[in-house]
Amino acid sequence: MALKAVQMTDVPSLHQVPDTPPAVALLPRAAAAAARGFVVLGHRGKGMNALESADLRMRAVKENSLLSFNRAALFPIDFVEFDVQVTKDDFPIIFHDDIILTEDAGEILEKHVTDLYLEEFLSYGPQREPGKVGKSLLRKTDDGRVLNWNVDDDDSLCTLQEAFEKIDSRLGFNIELKFIDHAVYLTQHLTHALEAVLKVVYEHANGRPIIFSTFQPDAAQLLRTLQTAYPVFFLTTGGTETSDDVRRNSLDEAIKLCLASGLQGIVSDVKGVFRNPSAVSSIKASNLSLLTYGHLNNVPEAVYMQHLMGIDGVIVDLVEEITEAVSDFITPTSVAEEHEGLSDAVVEPRQVKVRARPNFSQRELSFLLKLIPELVQQ
Repeated sequence: MALKAVQMTDVPSLHQVPDTPPAVALLPRAAAAAARGFVVLGHRGKGMNALESADLRMRAVKENSLLSFNRAALFPIDFVEFDVQVTKDDFPIIFHDDIILTEDAGEILEKHVTDLYLEEFLSYGPQREPGKVGKSLLRKTDDGRVLNWNVDDDDSLCTLQEAFEKIDSRLGFNIELKFIDHAVYLTQHLTHALEAVLKVVYEHANGRPIIFSTFQPDAAQLLRTLQTAYPVFFLTTGGTETSDDVRRNSLDEAIKLCLASGLQGIVSDVKGVFRNPSAVSSIKASNLSLLTYGHLNNVPEAVYMQHLMGIDGVIVDLVEEITEAVSDFITPTSVAEEHEGLSDAVVEPRQVKVRARPNFSQRELSFLLKLIPELVQQ
């Protein structure tokens, strides 16, 4: 695959792209998603890698890889969510962590991803060229340990352009624009990075549904001024963490930012929503979409509660389990119907499973909504 250097002057002007469609209408595989009114997004593809986890499913396939995205596409999800950063030579690449680590002669070496040129970034981990050996790839855990990035099914690192070219064209992209937390960015720097991403999107989207999201408030606002073709969602912890930037510290602040900047939606830590369920009504009254992320989204009952609360969708790691649960409690169907349109070669026939959805009375639902904020404080 030939990759072209990015020229910022090549980015289309606003009059060359369509106006943004309503955010809730941006459902790829549109008929199925619209019918159930609830969106499922695969987190970093078929799930993030938690190398320290005892759950082997969290190390099944390399996160943020073409292999993981296409594995996720075998299930009835609507989007894959992934993290995009821009290399020193202006190529948008897909990688979550700010720092990339390797080992050389017993020494742990680390670099900021955005300080790498594309060729060096792609030299980490498995290589696509037969016989070529890449640098070892390590990862630092939240508690500071450095572990070998070992998964059952490994894959090479990839670029945003490769994702557009090699992932099921029916699958939507939730492109999270990554910036270093607590860093101060000049507008010029943010603009340069965003324009590099937009250039690839404009050249390769070909009608694919896309949602942009970012934790960086200035980047969210700037992206909205740079383009109107695709919706921009603001990512927030929903008050579960404290930032120096007040805009990141609560759902109320997220609503204010969205309304002031013309953003279309919010992506919140699910714990922030469960601690403040009344915020859902405020978000809906503001005509904003609401998605959530977090470990609780791997629990079917927590996902069902969000559906009842009117949340628009969930970002999940356990793609197979959660899509099956959502299909069961929203629109019970056979597996064959869920995979209609996929080739027989990638869909194995399975027995039809239909389970009754949870049946909460209004009184029980009211009790749960009052109880959940207390539970998620633990």
